[in-house]
Amino acid sequence: MTHTPAQTGSAQAAENDHASVGMATIDRELAGLAALRDALGGSLRKSFNEVVELIHNRSARGRVIVSGIGKSGHIGRKIAATLASTGTPAHFVHAAEAAHGDLGMLTRDDVVLLISNSGRSPELAAIIHFATRNRIPLVAVTANAESPLARAANYLLLLPPAEEGCPLGLAPTTSTTMQLALGDALAMALLSARKFQAEDFGQFHPGGNLGALLKPLEEVMHTGDELPLVSPRTPMNKVLLEMTSKRFGAAGIVDDAGRLAGIITDGDLRRAMEKHPDLMRLTAREVMSPNPKTMRPEDMASKALGFMNERKITVLFIVDDQHRPLGIVHMHDLLRMEGQRRAP
Repeated sequence: MTHTPAQTGSAQAAENDHASVGMATIDRELAGLAALRDALGGSLRKSFNEVVELIHNRSARGRVIVSGIGKSGHIGRKIAATLASTGTPAHFVHAAEAAHGDLGMLTRDDVVLLISNSGRSPELAAIIHFATRNRIPLVAVTANAESPLARAANYLLLLPPAEEGCPLGLAPTTSTTMQLALGDALAMALLSARKFQAEDFGQFHPGGNLGALLKPLEEVMHTGDELPLVSPRTPMNKVLLEMTSKRFGAAGIVDDAGRLAGIITDGDLRRAMEKHPDLMRLTAREVMSPNPKTMRPEDMASKALGFMNERKITVLFIVDDQHRPLGIVHMHDLLRMEGQRRAP
């Protein structure tokens, strides 16, 4: 049978539609995640809750020792890193290295989390035997309930059956995605159990862009001579000079006790000019908006950004217990920090 050029081209296009293979892979992985979610609401709920309570109760003294081999080992490294960065002390021990001295990293206060889809990896034997002999709680993440790992475990997190994303059914794809998701679920449940806050997260990420918006305002605010401050009696021509020289588009009005009594922004100026053509004859008290929005120096930059976005304001004074201005932040400062955080 002779094929026309159009038919040949269609066949080649179908063969080269690599995106379809990718979509099918993701579909199978999505199905695995859906099965895992259903299991967490059913067959896995009790054991998952028990593991969270176990780790939560022991984390003040010990750590979560995560281990695995091959692709499961790579997933284990990420799970350990996520646990540690969200307040649960954790460390990854390579299963193959454990039998060559790294078992010395384990203590009786720890919890061992072993990851293996088949549960039959011989490299896990050394850690299993050590944990059993020293009565260290052993948590297994596996899809094989009859495996040596599952039988040895004190706590079993049994992954539901799922088709690998690999068309050959061989390369770990869906199984490792499910392992990773279960690890994230454990980390977030523990984060919630210990009431871990963004301030705590910032302590574990003090460097780099990730921690930029998690700094307290006292570390990012403008202070001292940079503050645009005037008294209520200041003539508006001098208020304008202060606003222009300090470049924040606003001025804070402080009373005789040094407390922040009001604010004048560009918007206040426009509104005042509509009512009073001879604006320069007025004083700061006659133009200011009283009771300006403020925050405290210990509040986080991320909180200030959300606060300013919600109220559609561009500058924010930072005050002390007596409502005396300590600093000022501009929306542009915070947006710059947000942009740096998102940058690759």
